[in-house]
Amino acid sequence: MLSRVADNLFWFGRYVQRAENTARLASVHANLILDMPRRVVVAWESVVDITGSRAGFLERYDDFSEANVVQFLLVDDANPGSILSSLSNARQILRSSRDIMPREIWEEINKLYWFVRDATPQALERRRRSDFLDRVIRSCLLVDGMLYENMSRDLAFRFLSLGSSLEQADMTSRIVDASAIGLLPHHQDELLPFSNIQWRSVLMSLTAYQMYRRQVRRRVSGPKVVQFLIQDRDFPRSVAWNLDAICQTLSRIPNHDLPLRVARTIRTRIAEADLTALPQSQVSAYMDDLQGRLAQLGSVITEHYFRPELAQESASQSQ
Repeated sequence: MLSRVADNLFWFGRYVQRAENTARLASVHANLILDMPRRVVVAWESVVDITGSRAGFLERYDDFSEANVVQFLLVDDANPGSILSSLSNARQILRSSRDIMPREIWEEINKLYWFVRDATPQALERRRRSDFLDRVIRSCLLVDGMLYENMSRDLAFRFLSLGSSLEQADMTSRIVDASAIGLLPHHQDELLPFSNIQWRSVLMSLTAYQMYRRQVRRRVSGPKVVQFLIQDRDFPRSVAWNLDAICQTLSRIPNHDLPLRVARTIRTRIAEADLTALPQSQVSAYMDDLQGRLAQLGSVITEHYFRPELAQESASQSQ
């Protein structure tokens, strides 16, 4: 397979997951707004921070108001991480890869792209936003289902799956990070009564609440939610599950020694971490470190399979 084609498939998987999980990230706040008393103000600035796009946001907006952050995350085509930008990039990749993926994928991505692009300001208002986010999430899930049921399990599918799993692991860590940073800008004594509601909203946004209750069999608490979403090897949105999937996929791709070694190292570090003993004040730092390691894994995969000349340059410079 040409490295350019493999690169496109890898990023198509990432872009679809990014669009879906950006919608899920925004839905954390939608759930919180519904569950919290009216006097509690939900913070939006932290969402921009955990996506790593503060500088880009401040270039275009004057303050971190709800309307500005929602616009930026959902439909701002100048934000490379927005839902609209992710779908636009996925759509562009499909233009040159339609012979590799089922035709129905193009039809669904194209419909979803125009739905998001044509969204009116009224559709993004608080009372209608849940419908908008639900449409994005369901359409992305439909695309995933069509890919997983209708694509041959060949090398093309493996590179697509690799990108999808890596992006899901990263976005789950970011959604956890958003809650760890603090979605409720109050003093600790004021925040404490709402802490478990905050973590419940995280579970709800990832469609993980029922699976958490089945697995943990305890009331929702921050440490247990973090442990479940990071370390549970049976839940498909957890970081551990996706790292298992990455390792399995890499083992079936030729010339996999280096990226597989990096992926297994991250998986081992996660499995050995005692997350229930980690204070909430340190959860964000742990997530930042995890995101850095996942980014490193992405770079290794890119240099190893898609940009081998970069790997050669790095090796020459280190000598």
